[in-house]
Amino acid sequence: MADIKLKDLRYLVAVADTGHFGQAAERCFVSQPTLSAQLKKLEDYLGVPLVERQPRKALLTPAGVEIVARARRIVEASDEVVAIAQAHREPLAGRLKIAFLPTIGPYLLPVVAPRLRKALPQLELMLYEYQTATMLERLRAGDIDMGVLALPIDLEGLASRALYDEPFVVAAPADHPLALRKQLKVEDLKGVTLLLLEDGHCLRDQALDVCNRIDVHEKQDFRATSIETLRQMVAAGAGLTLMPELATRGSHAAPKGLVFKPFAKPVPTRSIGAIWRKSSPRTAAIDAVARVIADHAN
Repeated sequence: MADIKLKDLRYLVAVADTGHFGQAAERCFVSQPTLSAQLKKLEDYLGVPLVERQPRKALLTPAGVEIVARARRIVEASDEVVAIAQAHREPLAGRLKIAFLPTIGPYLLPVVAPRLRKALPQLELMLYEYQTATMLERLRAGDIDMGVLALPIDLEGLASRALYDEPFVVAAPADHPLALRKQLKVEDLKGVTLLLLEDGHCLRDQALDVCNRIDVHEKQDFRATSIETLRQMVAAGAGLTLMPELATRGSHAAPKGLVFKPFAKPVPTRSIGAIWRKSSPRTAAIDAVARVIADHAN
């Protein structure tokens, strides 16, 4: 019998991930007929159907579910072999996949990306944006090498490093009474209507933590999907919100009708850190990227 080919296992995993032969073929950079034919050969070799073929989707059979779990580990181990060899040859070269929170990436990257290119010219950064739960899932699955998010989190199987502490500021309508003050205390927000992100964004939880000692009223009929939505809703006079300081700089400065007010000491902050798998072969590159971010984020 011929050995099972690694590329066929990659095809199977791609079908499992996408649920679609066409999308799996695009992901694997092959034609759909080629991918389908190779999976049929794999099924013939194993003697069991792995995929239930339907007009617009592909479902795994019970045998397929079990085999995909093993195939995924084999593919990940193969990728790690290549990554280990590359890391030993050129530890600060090659691709490094980094994910950022949606409330961090758009505001941090304009600050640090030029520095990263200058400091690490041979490192090709592949950038992604995920919320915390998805980021942890992708990291543990080996889909990304490093995550940048708000700490603390459950680090089971992962390593972490603090990068920087980011102050919060208050975003208020320009005609709001608090907009006249030079600085604000958390207690000044007592009784205000607070606009927040939807569930699943850690920034929502952080804002609630900052205000947990006082009586604030969350706008119940509104949940923003992004900081930019919050920014526009505050400018429209719908309420106040808390924003990370990086989201108030440069091109993200206050639009007409909105002002940003800093907090007086003690200033509420959030801790931003890097996370990665303890077993990662790319620790040298991860450490180098983390150093640049830590040095230039503030």
